[in-house]
Amino acid sequence: MTGSSGIKTVLHPVSDLAKAKAVYAALLGIPPQADSPYYVGFDAEGQHIGLVPDGGPQGMTSPVAYWHVDDIEAKLAEVTAAGATVKEAAHEVGGGRLVATVTDPDGNVLGLIQDR
Repeated sequence: MTGSSGIKTVLHPVSDLAKAKAVYAALLGIPPQADSPYYVGFDAEGQHIGLVPDGGPQGMTSPVAYWHVDDIEAKLAEVTAAGATVKEAAHEVGGGRLVATVTDPDGNVLGLIQDR
């Protein structure tokens, strides 16, 4: 069984990035650490909160929590053997970071992140 260091990242789909950025900056009390037209990210108290316009390429319709794992491929194999279904295969999103999503038997989306 491969390890997980817990949920450290939650991505939120937003319809208006500028408006959402203002709300989350006020909520968290800090400016974003990543600020681009396709992603805004805040690092607050050991958590990363990301804003993804229009659900991003994944087409998210609700927030997705991401578990940080040591070996994303091994964890994908474990969770699919236990009954999860791969929604988005592991792929790099920049800086050596790999992400993937699966759905549990009820259709809930679970995210996995591996930093290299």
